[in-house]
Amino acid sequence: MKLRLARRWFTERSTIGQCYVDDIFECFVLEDVVRRDPDPSTPANEAKVPGRTAIPAGRYRIVMRQSPKFGVVPELLDVPGFTDILIHAGNTDADTQGCLLVGRERGPDRVGMSRAALDALLPKIREGRAQGELWLEIEEFGTPPPEVDADADDE
Repeated sequence: MKLRLARRWFTERSTIGQCYVDDIFECFVLEDVVRRDPDPSTPANEAKVPGRTAIPAGRYRIVMRQSPKFGVVPELLDVPGFTDILIHAGNTDADTQGCLLVGRERGPDRVGMSRAALDALLPKIREGRAQGELWLEIEEFGTPPPEVDADADDE
């Protein structure tokens, strides 16, 4: 099974993309703002603003994990500078904390019908995992906004 996230819409608050399962559109995905790591050769991800930064584009292995808050959900492993990156339900950038939120509808800085999207995606991810290792490829299309001043985020 092939999972791909194509990031397409970028604002100063969030990033929205389209998730494909075997090249068929599955749902929208809401993430935090994309911030460019000035030194991708280091594991620290120096551009990261905790709880307000999207994970770097790349390829990540998916496992299932028991979360006290969300139940059994997919987790992305070995994300540079990040831990505990889950795919779960939620609606706005305030709900992400670096995680990927799925939805059937999208609007400015939000996704809707999140629980329905997650309920449809989870069996497909479980099926993919049953076939062996499962990976998510994250690609960027479009142009992220200019760098956001980290200090301005707190105002």
